[in-house]
This record gives sequence, C-alpha cells and structure tokens, in this order.
Amino acid sequence: MQARTAGLDGQNGAEQAARVLVDGVGEDLLHRALLHNLASVHDGDGVGDLGNKRQVVAHEHHGEAKLVLQLVQQVDDLLLDRHVKGGGGLVGDDQLGVARQGHGEWVADVFTARHASAPAGSPAPESIVLGVEDSMTLAAFRALEGALAKAPASPQLLETSGFVRSLRAVKEPSEVARMKAAQAITDAAFSYIVTYMKPGMTERQVQIELEDWMLRHGASGLAFSSIVACGANGASPHAIPGEAQLEAGQCVVMDFGARAHGYCSDMTRTVFIGQPDARMRAAYETLREANERVEAAIKPGVTGAQMHQMAEDALAAGGFAGKMGHGLGHGVGIDIHEEPVLSPRNKEPLVPGNVVTVEPGIYLEGDFGMRLEDFGVVTETGFQVFTQSTHDMVIL
Repeated sequence: MQARTAGLDGQNGAEQAARVLVDGVGEDLLHRALLHNLASVHDGDGVGDLGNKRQVVAHEHHGEAKLVLQLVQQVDDLLLDRHVKGGGGLVGDDQLGVARQGHGEWVADVFTARHASAPAGSPAPESIVLGVEDSMTLAAFRALEGALAKAPASPQLLETSGFVRSLRAVKEPSEVARMKAAQAITDAAFSYIVTYMKPGMTERQVQIELEDWMLRHGASGLAFSSIVACGANGASPHAIPGEAQLEAGQCVVMDFGARAHGYCSDMTRTVFIGQPDARMRAAYETLREANERVEAAIKPGVTGAQMHQMAEDALAAGGFAGKMGHGLGHGVGIDIHEEPVLSPRNKEPLVPGNVVTVEPGIYLEGDFGMRLEDFGVVTETGFQVFTQSTHDMVIL
C-alpha cells in the first residue's frame, strides 16, 4: 500500500470539510438530506418496507433535523448555489415546524396523512405494522402510544431489536460525505497538534488544545472524549489524560475525532518525543504493517473475524503476539461505535457501504503503548480510507 503523507497542513478544518462535502456528492447531498422519504427533515424516524408489509420504524436517530440546518448554514456557498439555483429548494417553514414536533406526534401525523391519501384497495390502517425499536425510551414510547390513540388512523405496534442498527451498518453516499468532512477536520487537527506539543506539557494540556482546535475549526462537537497518553500510560487502550508530562524518549498515543454534520470521525496516531529506541521502532514498523496489510485486504465478502486475525498474525510475525488485546475495529456513523465490528465474534461478510475503523495496537504494560487507526468505507472493489494523515513515524 502506498504510504500516505501528511495532508491538510495549514488548511482551515471547516473550509476543508465543506470542500469534501462539495466534492463528495455535491447537490445530491442536500437533496438527500432535505427531501428523502420525509424522514430527513425530522429528528429521528426512518421509513422503509419489509416484505409485504409497510413498516415505519420510530427510532432516536440523533440530530438529523439539526444536521439539515447545519448544512444550510455552514456548508460553503458553492454547494448551496448548486442546489438552490438548480431548483431544488430549501427546507420550508412548514417543514421546520414538523421537525419541532415530538417523535410520536410526527409519526401519527405522517401515518394519518398517508392513510388519507392512499388509493382505493390499500391495506386498512390496523393491518399495517409499526416497528418500535427496543432502544426507544419508555417516555418516548408512551408519547407515541398517546399520539396514535388520538389519531384517526393507527397501526399495530411491533417491538423490534437491532433492526435500525443493522440498517445503519450500510451507509448512504451522503453519510459517507459527512464522515469524510468530519475526518478532514480531524486530520487538520493532527497537523496542528504536532506543532504544538512540547516536552513538559501534560496529557491533559494537549487534550484540551486538541479538542479546542477542532471545535474552533468546524467541528460541531466531539465524537468522543479524546485520549492522550504518554509513556507507560499508553499501554492502557482507554487511558484518561491526566497530569503526566511528555518527556524525551516517550511515545504519545492520541485517539480523537471530530463530529460534523451529525456524523463522527475516529483516528489514532502515535508520535514520538525525541528519537525512539530500537524496540519502539520495531513495534511501530510492525504496527504499520498490520494496519496497511488489513486495509489492503478489506473488500466485500471478507469477515470481521478474518481481518482481526490478519492483524494478529502480522503483530505476531513482528514479535508482538498477544499484545493487542482488543478488537481490530468497529463501525462508525452517527454514533462512534456501530456495526459491523472487526473482531473474532463477527463471522459475517463485509458489504459495500460498511464504514469501519482499522486500529491495531501494541501495549506493553509498564513500558509503552501505541496504536495506528484509520477509518473508511468498504467499496465494491476494496476499501477507501478517509484518514489522510501520514503513517510515517512522526518524531517531535
């Protein structure tokens, strides 16, 4: 695999994110976000068909209405001009009013409207099934029950489990564009933070600067609380940044991601304070080999378990057998952890549209730890990596 070199140096993260959105799907992005199946203008409800029965799945699909408004307000004028001048239109006041409704009221209104306009011979409303995910809160379910009880037409309610989560495992092109935009901010943050870091700074100090930079350069929030771990602290995969100071001879693990346009990004890089010793160099070379071997092998049909084992084999060949201790990767989307996973428990084949991380790690308790993480999307022929930051060793 061709090594990636450092990108985005000196570029504003928000500008780069907007450009990724424009270059990614252009006018189709707003079209999908604003008009797709009536669901995209509402904070949370997906519409689909299962078998011969129409099913509307009520689900807490975080931030969709806000996402639409962010796109209208933040994505650069080129994208808006291409859509509006082409006659696509923006969200109207009536649609924004709908978006402010509760989930239950919105579902009841949509169901009633569709039943009222259904052609003769359509199924009776009581024969239609409304799927309700078991992840819904009790309060939201009671609100849905109350709204449907007042509606002139109401369906059957059927509890489902993992249905929406499985749908979310395969991303639409517009979702991919949003994650690329979020990652553009994250890559730019990495380019910045390595110019900021100095010996004597604390992990917490670096974390605050890193997160503040993302928020000031286009991120609407953080995908998760960032990890900055130096020295022996890096041997804990989920270390919490503290008062430990960066020192010469250490490696520093940074795991972080911006949230933008409703979607997450996720990357990890390990950098070195001063020249690393021979063992650290060997570990990093092994880590890079594991990462790049897997990324070159991902394609439709391979399983998460196979990809995990491939990484374990590469680590073992480099002399670090059994030193990872966690799954190789996970899905990313609206949430930072989604399906599918790259781990021994996933025997299912990957399919086009799956977005996953590849994050092998080596953790030597009491000594050091390191991780190298990218994320990207499974395509028809392979794996498109979103992360553009270098795999080369970064020595500060």
